[in-house]
Amino acid sequence: MSISKIWKPTKLQAKPTNISQNMKALGFDDYTKFWRWSVANKEAFWQKTVENLDIPFYKNPDKFLNLSKGVTQAQWLFGAKMNIADACFYQNPDTTAIIFQKEGGDIQKISYSGLEKLVNRIANSIQKQGLQKGDVIAIDMPMTVEAVAIYLAGIKAGTPVATIADSFTPNEIAVRLKITQPKLIFTQDVQLRAGKVLPLYEKLTQAKAPKTVVIQATNKTTIPLRKTDTYWNDFLVDNTAFSSVSCNPDDTATILFSSGTTAAPKAIPWTHTTPIKSASDGYYHHDIHPNDVVAWPTNLGWMMGPWLVFASLINKATMALYYGAPTGKEFGEFIQNARVNMLGLVPSIVKHWKKTQCMEEFDWSSIKCFSSTGEVSNPTDYSYLMSLANHKPIIEYCGGTEIGGGYVASTLVQANFPSTFSTQTLGGEFVLLDENNQKNDRGEVFIIPPIMGLSNSLLNKNHHEVYYQDTPMYDNQVLRRHGDQMQQMENGYYKAQGRVDDAMNLGGIKVSGLQIEATVNSLDFVKESAAIAVAPQEGGPDQLIVYYVEIKKIEKNIALREIQQLIKKQINPLFKASDVVVISELPRTASGKVMRRNLRKQYTS
Repeated sequence: MSISKIWKPTKLQAKPTNISQNMKALGFDDYTKFWRWSVANKEAFWQKTVENLDIPFYKNPDKFLNLSKGVTQAQWLFGAKMNIADACFYQNPDTTAIIFQKEGGDIQKISYSGLEKLVNRIANSIQKQGLQKGDVIAIDMPMTVEAVAIYLAGIKAGTPVATIADSFTPNEIAVRLKITQPKLIFTQDVQLRAGKVLPLYEKLTQAKAPKTVVIQATNKTTIPLRKTDTYWNDFLVDNTAFSSVSCNPDDTATILFSSGTTAAPKAIPWTHTTPIKSASDGYYHHDIHPNDVVAWPTNLGWMMGPWLVFASLINKATMALYYGAPTGKEFGEFIQNARVNMLGLVPSIVKHWKKTQCMEEFDWSSIKCFSSTGEVSNPTDYSYLMSLANHKPIIEYCGGTEIGGGYVASTLVQANFPSTFSTQTLGGEFVLLDENNQKNDRGEVFIIPPIMGLSNSLLNKNHHEVYYQDTPMYDNQVLRRHGDQMQQMENGYYKAQGRVDDAMNLGGIKVSGLQIEATVNSLDFVKESAAIAVAPQEGGPDQLIVYYVEIKKIEKNIALREIQQLIKKQINPLFKASDVVVISELPRTASGKVMRRNLRKQYTS
């Protein structure tokens, strides 16, 4: 297998890309000049993007960008009336909207017309339950056709959709239900994954969920329901006609969660403008065209789930959903047979593929690019990934739930190096500042607002305090805190350097160190603890290391096992502690804050 570490687009390859076509229309012959124009003329850039994406309105905006409340509270599409779900159905009705395969099953398809009819049936069913505009519904289930339809139906009906990852424990589910207070929640009875039958409905009952609509994973799975709950077929009405509820651009369309820097998750509302950022990044940076097939193993509970819905459907592409685990040969065969053009993933998956060589037998020649997010990737692993599709580029992509997409990425019109970002995303800008708040080629990422997609509110925290309070100014511009650390290299490209706060990415999932510490501190042999993420020397996904002060002595392997089991049970079964270290006392600042940066330096040295 031939492995190369650089991909350069030929003129023939670059010419049909969405970026090249827009550069030509606007008179640019250089990408960097195009990006500079996009941030110097944000209103013009985003107006052009809305036109490119065919975003429909019931009433056109009075003003495309209103800054009367300042850049921290920018109002995009001011005065418009719209429903972003409508933008997902502008493709030919007979075109395939979703191509999907259940584990052990055959490939199936649903057209845009078929998906819209299902969405309309669900929207009518939601209203029949007595829910009105502004009432919240929730989803806790795998990424299936039904999940996508429920998600779009909630938005279409004006009932914001709170999304909960299917891997969460009852405790984590309960926290999210308490914050969002949904009146109705959708789930499956069980989840079928990698040959295992995992509970889903049972976890919701333990979390004391409200009225629940339960979809049967198979015809063979039947479980008793609470008196308040109902099966999917009994919930669904037959009416396939539904008029979308008219909304303001700043109305909440969906609610996602991000751990951020505290133990409690941040509840982040996405408005009807946020999906435009997702679709924009799909259009420009991932070069998604009508009829392209887009796959990304994910879940609606994570940002990339909603991102996949909007980046695919608003761009008139086909979403490819495989219901099983993306780690075995059946997934590889699905990517081959579905003729996937853009495949997104997290680095941990690639590491597994490389170790097992399970994807090498498949023909992935239809792939024109990969994408990667959620973790720091390893250049060796990603050179291998490129080779699986006959040397295709990887769009490194980094952003956040509170951005609606990415702030740094790659393109198909620039040279592509594994594990590097070639550009700040179009229509957005950031600056790297060192510990003295001076611009540096290595430092903390501060985003320069306004950018379409940036959040303006949080349900359970003070938005200004989280993102703007005590941030420095740069070049007389307000800066927005993000928490990532980046390095800009001599060629202008960027490399991820992890987080500057206590948050970490584990297996592509963002989690707070405080959340892990609160869980570990409940063990009878732990006095206090500090959780840190450490990048392996060779690069790649962060490893979770737990330092703790002991109350009583316990063997290291036993301590590691107990900490591991508790994290899996209380937080997420996908998280894994790589090591534990006993320490006499945790290093602290004068104000008592744990100095996790010191612990990271100590561990890596």
